[in-house]
Amino acid sequence: MKTDKKKKERKGGSRHEKRAKATRKKILNGAREAFAEKGLDLTTIDDITERADVGKGTFYYHFSEKNELIAKLIDEIIKDLVQNIEKKCEGVSDLAALLDTIVGVHIDFFSNRWEDFVLFFQGRADLQLQEGYSGLEKPFLKYLERLESLVESTIHYRLPKHLLQRFGYAVAGFVSGYYSFAVISSLEEDLDKSFHDMRGAFVASLARFINEAVTEALPADSQRSKKTKEKAPRRDREKPSS
Repeated sequence: MKTDKKKKERKGGSRHEKRAKATRKKILNGAREAFAEKGLDLTTIDDITERADVGKGTFYYHFSEKNELIAKLIDEIIKDLVQNIEKKCEGVSDLAALLDTIVGVHIDFFSNRWEDFVLFFQGRADLQLQEGYSGLEKPFLKYLERLESLVESTIHYRLPKHLLQRFGYAVAGFVSGYYSFAVISSLEEDLDKSFHDMRGAFVASLARFINEAVTEALPADSQRSKKTKEKAPRRDREKPSS
C-alpha cells in the first residue's frame, strides 16, 4: 500500500509541490492584474502580494525580484502566442495571406487576455529604452525570429534584423490600435466594419514594405536574374540526342 502511495505521489507530484505550484500561479495572476492596472514601473511587490493574498516571504520564495517575475510572465505569453501563430500559419505560402493571418492571430489571441496584451505591449516598448527590465529581450527575440522564419518561407530571403524589428513593432502597434479603438467603440459591428478595411490596407502596406526591402537588399545581378525567370515561359527543354 505504501509503495502504491509513493508511486502516485511521484506521478502527480507531492502535496508540497502541488501547493507550491498553486501559490506560484496565484502570484503570477496577481501580478498580471497589478501590471495591467498600474504598469510595470509603478507596480510594487506589495501590490502583487496583496492581489495574490500571499506574504512577501512567499513571493521571495518563488521569485528573487520583480524583474524575474516580469520575464517569466512575458516568456509564457510569447510561447503561447508563437504556438498559435505557427498553428494558424501552417501551409500558408502567400506573403499577404501570411501577414493577414499573423495579424488575425494576434487579435484573436489577446481578445480574452487583456492583461497579457498590456504586458506584451509594455514589454515590447521596454525593449526600446536604454534602461529596461533584464530578461525581456530573449523571449521577444525568439518571437521576432519565428516571425522572420515564417516570412522567409514565403519570400525565400532573410530580412535584416532592424527591418524584422520594425515589422514586429508594426504588428504590435496595429493590434494595440485595434484594442484602443475597441475601448471607445460603442458597437461591435462598427469595430469589425471599420477595421476590416484598415486591416487590409495595413497588410498590403506591410507586404509592399517587405517586398521593397528584399528588392533593395538583393544584388543587381540577382534582381535581373529574378526578373528574367519571372518573364521567361516555363517549358521543358530536351537536350538533342547525339
